[in-house]
Amino acid sequence: MIPSDLVPSSDLYNLPFFDLLYQAHSVHRLHHATDDIQRCVLLSIKTGGCPEDCAYCGQSAHYEPGLKRDPLVSVEQVRAAARAAAERGAQRFCMGAAWRQAPEGEQFERVLEMVREVKALGLEACVTLGMLTLAQAERLKEAGLDAYNHNLDTSRKFYPRIITTRTYDDRLETLRFARQAGLTLCCGGILGMGETAEDRCQLLDELASLDPQPESVPINLLVPIKGTPLENAPKVDSVDLVRTIAVARILMPKSRVRLAAGRLSLSREAQLLAFFAGANSIFIGDKLLTTPNSSAAADSAVLAALRAEV
Repeated sequence: MIPSDLVPSSDLYNLPFFDLLYQAHSVHRLHHATDDIQRCVLLSIKTGGCPEDCAYCGQSAHYEPGLKRDPLVSVEQVRAAARAAAERGAQRFCMGAAWRQAPEGEQFERVLEMVREVKALGLEACVTLGMLTLAQAERLKEAGLDAYNHNLDTSRKFYPRIITTRTYDDRLETLRFARQAGLTLCCGGILGMGETAEDRCQLLDELASLDPQPESVPINLLVPIKGTPLENAPKVDSVDLVRTIAVARILMPKSRVRLAAGRLSLSREAQLLAFFAGANSIFIGDKLLTTPNSSAAADSAVLAALRAEV
């Protein structure tokens, strides 16, 4: 096997498919049990009205997808949702709020209490609240937060075609603050926004260059939402998804690579290939923020095929 640090990500991406899968699976087995699939649940705790103009997002105030806007939910609602997630077998509970910047005041205090409630149930806690200050990151850590999600989405070069209201360096600064506060990072990207294979490789290079590397790397498939600029984006070939996951596994051998949004569009066989290539985390539950997710029955069938615990 060729050492990954001697091979550009684009060379890995363009290897013959089975050669790439062999390398990725070999790396995966060195660092992970093949039936260890982390199950996560993602809850939208504040929905819609976001001032960002992310072209893929139905929660942006710039577009009219017909999404109902909801204010920040109560701590009691989060407690009930986290308890249900734990009963379903989730190990991590993630909370997402449609903010550009995490607010100060009562709303942030409420999020801190939500984190405490999730931790009290024995779950890992992750939030995504937009940009953070270092002081906010430190307070989240003090409340017991395990991980902060803040995706880079795509390559630095392609990024301005998707988002203009926040820079790439803004995102990297938030990641630095989260890391300085002692939080682990959940950071990945989205496939299917019109990017090239080169853009995907540059995204993976950027993620792999973070020191330390992200503990969790979600690889999302675009879920086209009516009313957004990407509503008619062409579907990504599942082979391209598997190639991206395989390269992510080789470049970031110890990270959890999460087969995230868009899984509903994949066949069971495509998901199994993704797991073989190195994915070892999924979102369970009927919804990911505002988009539909795979059913419990479908998840059980996939996990049973892996001989994972259901």
